[in-house]
Amino acid sequence: MRLLIEIGVEELPAIPFLKELKNIVPKWKSLLDVYGLESKFEFEFTPRRLMISGEIPEFSKDIEAEFIGAPKAVALQNGTWSAAAKSFANKCGISEAKLEFKDIKGKEVLYYKSVQKGKLASELLPEMISKFVSSLNFGKSMRWGSGEYEFIRPIRSLICMLDNESVECELMGVKSDKAFYPHRRYGYKPIKFNTIDEYFELLPKFGIMLKSTDRKAKILSEFKEIEASSGLKIELDFELLDEVVAITEFPTALLGTFEKEFLEVPSEVIITSMKENQRYFPLHDKNEKLSNHFVVVSNALSDDKTLIVKGNEKVLRARLSDAKFFWESDLAAEFSSEKLKQISYLNELGSMYDKEIRERFVARTLSGFYDKELKIEFDGDYEHELDRAVMLSKADLTTGMVYEFTNLQGIMGAYYAAYRRENPFIVEALREQYLPSGEGSKCPRTLFASIVAVSNKLDTLMGLFSINKIPSGTKDPYALRRAASGLIKIVLNLGINFDVKTVLNAIKSNYKEFDISLLENFIYDRLYSMQDANPSVVKACINSGESDIKKLNLNILALNEICKKDDFKESFSTFKRLANIIKDAEICTVNEALFEEESEKELNSKFKSLNLDEENAKDYLESLFGLKPDIDKFFDSVMINHENESIKANRKALIGQIYKAFLRIADIKEISN
Repeated sequence: MRLLIEIGVEELPAIPFLKELKNIVPKWKSLLDVYGLESKFEFEFTPRRLMISGEIPEFSKDIEAEFIGAPKAVALQNGTWSAAAKSFANKCGISEAKLEFKDIKGKEVLYYKSVQKGKLASELLPEMISKFVSSLNFGKSMRWGSGEYEFIRPIRSLICMLDNESVECELMGVKSDKAFYPHRRYGYKPIKFNTIDEYFELLPKFGIMLKSTDRKAKILSEFKEIEASSGLKIELDFELLDEVVAITEFPTALLGTFEKEFLEVPSEVIITSMKENQRYFPLHDKNEKLSNHFVVVSNALSDDKTLIVKGNEKVLRARLSDAKFFWESDLAAEFSSEKLKQISYLNELGSMYDKEIRERFVARTLSGFYDKELKIEFDGDYEHELDRAVMLSKADLTTGMVYEFTNLQGIMGAYYAAYRRENPFIVEALREQYLPSGEGSKCPRTLFASIVAVSNKLDTLMGLFSINKIPSGTKDPYALRRAASGLIKIVLNLGINFDVKTVLNAIKSNYKEFDISLLENFIYDRLYSMQDANPSVVKACINSGESDIKKLNLNILALNEICKKDDFKESFSTFKRLANIIKDAEICTVNEALFEEESEKELNSKFKSLNLDEENAKDYLESLFGLKPDIDKFFDSVMINHENESIKANRKALIGQIYKAFLRIADIKEISN
């Protein structure tokens, strides 16, 4: 049977809707499976409708149920049904006369098989639609009318049809009907139709482009036309594109203009204002400079597009006038960290100024580890500028621009610092202090800027852990996992050594006392999600006790490459056995005078001949894994648990030295395939 469902709503907010979008199709498919109506379907949406169409069986699948009860000896006693048998009959919904036994695995037991015939799809759909809507999670919901109903937006219409016949159902007070709401250009009354084909034919005639892919294609095609005619390049933000697709029923891309005087404001401010406030797309000239043009994707249907453009230009002009005012006011005001004393960070950790003081201490400590490299990069003494960069890093939080556009933190600080002719290293450090900001984000480009960024992240981690604000489960309100991941990414991007244990102990005096190992392990744990490696490989390397991020990462990469080889699983059994023998043993020094078997001498000699260089983890590990034939020969010809305790301990020491050599890179007993 042919199915059509349309849930008509008031305009859906794009962002919460798009977050749930990926779950909508699986949720309807799950309901089809649960109700025995598995079938193919399509889902489409516009700002004011959720639509499902496709084929659906007339009847749901028959449901078979098997019931197995007590053994015959228990169920039938002296020719009379026992209480257990009567209970079984009641459970199956049958009379005692219908009780039967069946031989199951050689034992006669009570048995009953029922078949529940499938139901009409038309009977099931009302309940399915109600459950489907209830399952959708958009975050916040609205109540309307008397407050009886709750959904992301009020429901205004409902279509439910099977083979052109309307299925009678009700959803949140709205009864099903053969009618849909058109684009507002065509009025506010629903459009009546008779068949499913007519529904799809009428939609475009009344300003509804149903398929989101068609709306996106139309927008992109018009973008190309605008670029060709203007000679400008549209800055294509795909997240923004998805938003405008979600909020338009019949999109039209139009080119607008604003006064060139607004280009005096930093381009990031103009672009942010366009995107966040108005959902406009900025344009750049052939030199990649921001132009005084924008593209608006309008949902209005009008013969005179100039009115739409003028209206949007007026709105943007007001926004940019505010931005220009903030910019000029901030330039005229003092740019320093003094005002941060009035901004609270956290009760237990003081003000933002206090945070900067702690960050300065961290930066000074870190600079001690990289003093030589910093002096080469800076071409001289850098200490004063590093202090200043840290103490100015949060100064833009007191500006009007950042108050208005919070996501421009750091970026605006860099502009204000450049305006005051601060050292270029300081300007760059302010701009990049929050990097990396997410997946695929760049890291700070210089060691100087990296020290500022890492100091920020380290203080956040140390400070929050010291007051027991430690993430648990999926909750991480202070984004500490992101801070730890960012720290690791910066270190790996620079290719520098960074000993977590050493650094944390060097700065801990500035914080309340807590178990530093908790934070240390928290940082290492980020490697699990950052590496495309077997988790047991990551665990093995972490459990080696290595605390340098660079070395840990190289060890993980090297061990994972070896573990991915086709023959590794088979050959590793030898080393797993070795690790299991040693794991609880106290390893003493090897005494070669106690060797009795040739295989002992050969294994010891082979191990001692290895040229093990920890700086090359892959060669180091391959050398140790290359001992497999000698270890196998040793296991085949030698009994480790010798009756002589000295010989027994010496044989454990022989393989124990190999295990200890592995342990410098990874604890191999943790590896699993």
